[in-house]
Amino acid sequence: MKNTLVPCLAVLCTAVFVSNTNVGAAEETRVQRDARMQWWREAKFGMFVHWGVYSVTGGEYKGQKLPNSAEWMMNRGKIPIAEYEQYAAQFNPTNFDATAFVCQAKEAGMKYIVITSKHHDGFCMFHSKAGPYNVVDATPFKRDIMKELAIACREQGLRFGFYYSQAQDWHQPGGFGNNWDKTLKQATSDEYVRDKACPDVKQLLTEYGSIGIFWWDTPRKMSPEAFQSIFSLTSLQPDVITNDRLGDDFPGDYKTFERRIPDKAPPGKDWEVCMTISDSWGYKLGDTDFKSPKTLVRNLVDIVSKGGNYLLNVSPTGEGILLPQSVASLKGIGQWMKNNSESIYGTTASPFGSLKWGRCTKKAFGSGAVLYLHVFDWPTNGELLVPGVTNAVLQTYLMGDLAPLKVRHENSGVVVSLPPQAPDEIDTVIVMKVAGALNIEGAQAVNATGVLAVPNSDGSLVLTPPMAYIHNNEGSKQASLQKRGETPHIGHWTDQNAWVEWSFKIDRPGRYEIWADMALEKGPGRFQIGLPKKQATAEVAATGNFDKFVKMRVGEIIIDQAGDYTLQMNPEPEHWQPINVRELVLKPE
Repeated sequence: MKNTLVPCLAVLCTAVFVSNTNVGAAEETRVQRDARMQWWREAKFGMFVHWGVYSVTGGEYKGQKLPNSAEWMMNRGKIPIAEYEQYAAQFNPTNFDATAFVCQAKEAGMKYIVITSKHHDGFCMFHSKAGPYNVVDATPFKRDIMKELAIACREQGLRFGFYYSQAQDWHQPGGFGNNWDKTLKQATSDEYVRDKACPDVKQLLTEYGSIGIFWWDTPRKMSPEAFQSIFSLTSLQPDVITNDRLGDDFPGDYKTFERRIPDKAPPGKDWEVCMTISDSWGYKLGDTDFKSPKTLVRNLVDIVSKGGNYLLNVSPTGEGILLPQSVASLKGIGQWMKNNSESIYGTTASPFGSLKWGRCTKKAFGSGAVLYLHVFDWPTNGELLVPGVTNAVLQTYLMGDLAPLKVRHENSGVVVSLPPQAPDEIDTVIVMKVAGALNIEGAQAVNATGVLAVPNSDGSLVLTPPMAYIHNNEGSKQASLQKRGETPHIGHWTDQNAWVEWSFKIDRPGRYEIWADMALEKGPGRFQIGLPKKQATAEVAATGNFDKFVKMRVGEIIIDQAGDYTLQMNPEPEHWQPINVRELVLKPE
């Protein structure tokens, strides 16, 4: 790297860089952050769009179906740059209508759109000034698709956002990922950031109106100066919201889960799930695995009931339209949203733990709360138990039908009398308005970090796997909630960087022993366990196999005063052995 490179990076962004507020910098207060995030938190549902020149062939190369999603065809087929560029010459989506496209998202109930302005293949779907490899200069279409969508979103009241691959670029010198085309000129990643990424990002943030979201993808090991030079550009739009995929030191405004819904919400974080409507992110010829309206609705409700957003991806074809299967699924979820969107927009996470019959979303008002009870499995006995509710019930009715439903209080909660048949087989929503601050008793209680375990009558505290939040690294082997028979456990814990935490309430200060019911095939295994910043090493012997669970003492904690606490379990990477965890118990000494 030349000595002049870093100063060039700094000069590039000096004019626009201030200490940006998007990653919780000191200049942004909690009130300011909440105001900036408000629209996103209320929106809940957005459209993700993967579209590019790979759509010309539906991801196929010379008639061959390549592995992975279609947008990876250049990489998976090891296609030379000069050959791949010919697909741009064939890209002519004459059936694309930005107004109609945005209308499809709006009618599905989506509140924002995020689209690939540049994916890893390096092709820009906007009129990039950083090079001619873009939709205006390199295709017969010669229209700036991003500009048309930005205008259409603004006219129809949807927020607009850009996906941008800031590190991987298989076309541009200095971009990461292309190790097969020896004609690609050599350059450093800093030069790539200076010559390509920064100019593109600056253009996207200055020439396309108000941008709601800037969605980075696939961080790579770039220099601190390169990271900062890219990130500093977000100050061009101080209200823009960013995800967590720029780099390790840039956590963004929210965490992204790809293709999977977490068992629990990440504690104290805004978050989303991005997921495909079919199997591939980009349009893939022969892809028939489309999610039904039932799956889409229940995914949305599951995510929102945990406090997250659903970013659902669609894949336009080379002609610029969606396949009929996508259109049908979007219309299906749109019809449900038309009748039930009140139970989605502006709601917060469920105040309950697991509900046998479905999910719950919530809204608070000055003197009470509204519980939206999403019933997936209609009770055969005509009664729905809403566990642990002690509040006076003001009103209960089916969504869209103001006729009251009868309720009664029991020791276990509130019981709602239901009609014999579910009005909506996908998800029938029951509205329950209660008086006063919401009060949920027993093990169903939750706090901001999820299920909040409470002590038994003897003062002991049982922490089960469904109560845990598992911190995984996206793209790695995932530790997850497993089940053999009727007893769940945390298993497949092969990633030494994954860790687990439980939230709990203690009403009796004192010293507590930590007992674990665990199984490990090989040993010894070592991990840190305890309260945050107050952890000690535990070393456990092998039990023989992953099905042989043994209860063992693994540590202790001291609780100084009653309140809410978090227990963490972190592998020691150099001494980690995969462990199955069935239960932790805190026993007062």
